[in-house]
Amino acid sequence: MVFEKKYENGLRLVVKQMQGLMSVTMGVLVGTGACVETDKEDGISHFIEHMQFKGTKKRNAFEISDAFDRLGAQINAFTGKDITCYYSKCTSDHTSACFELLADLFLNSTFPEEEMDREKGVVCEEISMNEDTPEDLCLDLLSRAFYGKENYGRNILGTEKNVRSFTVADIHAYKKARYCPENIVISFAGGIDPVTAQALVETHFSTLEKGSFEKRSVVLGAEKQSLVKRKPIEQMHIAIGYPAAARGDGLEDVMNAVNGVLGGTMSARLFQEVREKRGLAYSVYSYISPYAECGSQVIYAGVNPSQVNQAYEAIGAVVKEVKEKGVTKDEFMRSREQMKSGMFFSNENSNSQMLLYGKYMLYFNEVFDFEAKLDKINAMTYEQSFEAIEKMFDERQKAMALVGNTDAPLAY
Repeated sequence: MVFEKKYENGLRLVVKQMQGLMSVTMGVLVGTGACVETDKEDGISHFIEHMQFKGTKKRNAFEISDAFDRLGAQINAFTGKDITCYYSKCTSDHTSACFELLADLFLNSTFPEEEMDREKGVVCEEISMNEDTPEDLCLDLLSRAFYGKENYGRNILGTEKNVRSFTVADIHAYKKARYCPENIVISFAGGIDPVTAQALVETHFSTLEKGSFEKRSVVLGAEKQSLVKRKPIEQMHIAIGYPAAARGDGLEDVMNAVNGVLGGTMSARLFQEVREKRGLAYSVYSYISPYAECGSQVIYAGVNPSQVNQAYEAIGAVVKEVKEKGVTKDEFMRSREQMKSGMFFSNENSNSQMLLYGKYMLYFNEVFDFEAKLDKINAMTYEQSFEAIEKMFDERQKAMALVGNTDAPLAY
């Protein structure tokens, strides 16, 4: 059973009741992230996510953590390119107390100066950790190569200089512009009924007033690049990006099926050719990142420095074969089954369902329809794969990133 309610101030609620579950996952999703930040704000969405946990009008940072622990609840948050999410999971008997805690840290954070100073150090350490994780660094660099320095090209963490400069006034200004009810979805999934969920939201979020929401546009059109970052490490990390469908596009699902054939599983072409047959990489995979205005097809591989050219050529050969000859019907149908099983597996997990229904409401302003989605996947035809491939793997719109002990970027 799925319940939805849209309030006069723009706040939206969605509840996926899952019979038989003794736990509940609850989330507050905000439609903001790195892609809408200005240069001065670069990294502030992520920094605010951290600071929301550092004290409210009635609890300090320790008391917030301790209160969740006393309930046996899990609490976390994440920031993306176009979303920030605060979520918790608890046993059903603690739903009310857990949601009160989640609402308190979301609505009543005070951002104490001493906590600001400490958390800036924590986030700067996270930035350093990212610098020491070459796979993540390479994928961030690819975003910059594909989208440019702004919008989806921004690193979610921001820069240390920016993080050190943020003030309480900066946080309040950003929240006033973006943390508005019309930009917020509250999502529940698991052992909870709609009446209980609605009562909790109306008890704790009734004071959330409609603010001065800034609907910020994302400007695309950056020239695609091949970028390199020198790191004295043992591997070379390669990432390649091609244009893909935007979120909700009619070919999005078909492109995901094609991606499954390319590099989504252990039987996929990239894994079989680059790793199993030629032994050029331990890790090689591909995925599609869809956003509101655009999307990207990403290919990644971590390889030995002496074999970077061979690996790059092998990846190119696999892409070229898919582009020129397509995929086989058997491969396409196999990938379609993978998509369906992924939906069923997700349907049994309250965390996944909270995010699925919450994101869908946030992005499309409607309830996700499981059966309609399944029917759409079942209706995909092999012939559609040719139309999707025709729009994928455009060499004129290819971006590349390389991280390793070199200054030479990958050549077009």
